[in-house]
Amino acid sequence: MTIAWLLVLAALAPADRPRAIRASLAALERIFDSRIERQSVEDPFLLLGTTRGVYLEGYGAVLTAEVNLVTGPNITPFRPALTKEEIARLRAKKQQRLPLLRQLMREMLLDAAGSLEAMPPEEQVVLAVTLFYYSWEDRTGLPGQILMQASRQQLLGLRARGAAAAEQVITVKEY
Repeated sequence: MTIAWLLVLAALAPADRPRAIRASLAALERIFDSRIERQSVEDPFLLLGTTRGVYLEGYGAVLTAEVNLVTGPNITPFRPALTKEEIARLRAKKQQRLPLLRQLMREMLLDAAGSLEAMPPEEQVVLAVTLFYYSWEDRTGLPGQILMQASRQQLLGLRARGAAAAEQVITVKEY
């Protein structure tokens, strides 16, 4: 009789995994939102909406967010257009802030790997950030999206080796 119960429990256990992962993702969503918004008190990133996470069984966890690196000057009826100098300053500031966002994303990937304990180690952890731009901005050379991914197992291994090894493990794509 005990073998039958073990088989029943074994069959039910995988069904609970996605629920446990979803609960971990919900916590990560809140943590990521807070980290993005509070990375700088004087000049924070502007989070548009909230971070969203989804678990794809057999693949892994995917978290997405939309961020404006710099809040720009507003166009109003009293100020219908910006000068070329203002547009150039905004672009330069966004270029300057991209490395900070990339570093924040790497840290968040490591945190996600540690938090998603119910997820199999061979599955992927993916973080995709879509960057917001005003229609009047000069986007030349600036990415519209940054995507970082690695297997959970590789990310957990980074903790032991240090963040310097992140370049070898985390795949980064910019579109």
